[in-house]
Amino acid sequence: MFRQTALFALAFLPLTLGQVSEGFENGWDQTAWPTYAPDCSQGGKVSLDSSQAHSGTKSIRVDGAGGYCGHIFVGTTKIPSGDLYVRTWLRASRAFTDAHVTFITMPDSAQGAKKHLRIGGQSKILMYNREQDDATLPDLSPQGIATSAALPANTWKCFEYHVGTDGSIETWLDGTAVAGLTVGPGVSNPNAGQWTRSSYKPAITAIYFGWESYGGDANTFWYDDIVVNSTRVGCT
Repeated sequence: MFRQTALFALAFLPLTLGQVSEGFENGWDQTAWPTYAPDCSQGGKVSLDSSQAHSGTKSIRVDGAGGYCGHIFVGTTKIPSGDLYVRTWLRASRAFTDAHVTFITMPDSAQGAKKHLRIGGQSKILMYNREQDDATLPDLSPQGIATSAALPANTWKCFEYHVGTDGSIETWLDGTAVAGLTVGPGVSNPNAGQWTRSSYKPAITAIYFGWESYGGDANTFWYDDIVVNSTRVGCT
């Protein structure tokens, strides 16, 4: 009851506090939440689903196929102009393998046209990937892998992240900070060598939730209770 009350209240915050709050209980507004498939799309599908939900009875389901053209995303261009905080509850049908995949992609004008800041998995753990130079956060060394976290299958998880205008990145899973997915001014992350080799400051223009595979891995993701904000919201 508390979670539902909190989510209901958040929906009526002024835009300066609550930029986007969507639980899909009133359906999928495809104008506000369009699909996104850069370059090609073969096999991926987005649907409003009643078989799984974090709260209420509905969520967005993304069936992602194997191979790059099997990608599909759904998201919003309504984002803060400064620091960006995102919270989504998500559920994956399969755990990550060693292959490189993406479940959140963000067009990033700082990297150039048609380039993205990606959040996904590789080496069985959560990671960021910068499309322009293929840098990863954390470094995919044994030490770097140990500082990230896995995303278990068939379990709703609260995933939060912050992208700062100063180049900082913070990440939380179920409210706990993930050390390997943290970087920025004043932050000591010995496993961020690839990421910090350039003075990168993201300029995000949209956020899309879905699936992209750079090998043969396919997966189904559910997304619910998404909040896009200028300050951190938390899991409740």
